[in-house]
Amino acid sequence: MVTDFTAFFVFSCCIFQNLQYLSPQNPKPKTQTAHRKPHTAPPPMLPPGINKRIGKAMHDHSMLADGDRVLVAVSGGIDSLVLAWLLQHWQKKAPIHYTLFAVHIDMGIWNAEMEVENPAEMVKKRMQQLDMDLHLEKSLDLEEAERDCFACSKLRRKQLFDLARRYKCNKIAFGHHRDDMLETLFLNMFYSGNISTMLPKQDLFSGKLSLIRPLAYVEKAEIEFLGEELSLSPVANLCPLAGDTRREEVNTVLQEIYQRIPGAKASFFASMTNIREEYMP
Repeated sequence: MVTDFTAFFVFSCCIFQNLQYLSPQNPKPKTQTAHRKPHTAPPPMLPPGINKRIGKAMHDHSMLADGDRVLVAVSGGIDSLVLAWLLQHWQKKAPIHYTLFAVHIDMGIWNAEMEVENPAEMVKKRMQQLDMDLHLEKSLDLEEAERDCFACSKLRRKQLFDLARRYKCNKIAFGHHRDDMLETLFLNMFYSGNISTMLPKQDLFSGKLSLIRPLAYVEKAEIEFLGEELSLSPVANLCPLAGDTRREEVNTVLQEIYQRIPGAKASFFASMTNIREEYMP
């Protein structure tokens, strides 16, 4: 049995050294052997910079260990789809064994009168494209008058905890990335009067369950690039509040800052681990 320390050391070496970015100078690899089921499109290799930062996040926060059972929260957005592919991709080469359970919670917004396909079925098709099984779950009941971003998020989080317990998973993987962490930091400062954000890894229930975010050091634009390389497209969010939230407002403000002050994003991100408490009231 591989110890956690050894596993992470070897795992990091695999991540940092074995992958190269496909470019005109680096031709596509040979076709997979015949006994493997082919993907709709050949899977891309990770660009070295993205690959290194994902590996660093995984190693810095000891996100995976031998024997883990990981519930992957798949919303249908490009972040969660790329995360699902990534964890499956690494599963094939990691010196540790872990099991994946991809889950999508159908929030029950779609109905047959809408002139679009059921998003839950579309998410299932995206996962089939990645040769991954998907467990579809109906959302817990929520009165229409009570629906807002906070209530839905809280309900979905509770249901994911229950599903992790049902499938005996000790980890839940989310597709949150660097931009999400920065937006959450400013959301909490603007509207809640505190300095806090989501963590790359968060242990809950006395360590019985951990939330992990392997894409924590990666930017949204890089994830979108990987999605294009995988020929993946996000599934539209039918929520009437989508695109009109406080998070969207904060994102707009931050984008203006990034345009006006080069390097601001990197400085903001670095500041979260460089708090000088002696200069705080």
